[in-house]
Amino acid sequence: MERTLRLEPVPPEHPDLSRLIARLDVYLSGLYPPEEIFAVDFQNPSVQRMFFLVAYLGNEPVGCGAFKRLDDGCGELKRFYVEPGHRNQGIARALLERLEQAALGSGCSVMRLETGEPQAEAVGFYRKHGYLPIDRYGEYVDCPSSLCMEKLLAASKAARRAEAAEDRQAGA
Repeated sequence: MERTLRLEPVPPEHPDLSRLIARLDVYLSGLYPPEEIFAVDFQNPSVQRMFFLVAYLGNEPVGCGAFKRLDDGCGELKRFYVEPGHRNQGIARALLERLEQAALGSGCSVMRLETGEPQAEAVGFYRKHGYLPIDRYGEYVDCPSSLCMEKLLAASKAARRAEAAEDRQAGA
């Protein structure tokens, strides 16, 4: 029986989101010292302004992600995670695309993120989806393990429209 992928917006206190983030934190603690893990403070009232998604295969929560709007009109990808047994199935791509759409819809033209070289699989995934390295920013400036990246969302949307127009012309 094939299980359908669903992406559900959830509040920050959602239990499935909490469980996935706890698994992400365990994973990250095996790669970085505690002072280099940049968690979301769920006690901070500003967390209510973040957009959280949980990915479900059938009824099983298998991934999560969020975006936070920064003051400079950029969005920041946060707490992005897919369970190891469910990777390479398009779940991360679906989550990323939906979070980028949400950021673009809220007026962000750029999406930023912070990852690290120990997460080679994640770095490759982000590069594949158009993210390029940038200087460290914000709370990551002084963190030696931080690798910051960004993608121009408005440009990628315009490129998709141009590709669609070319496809229509080629088919005519």
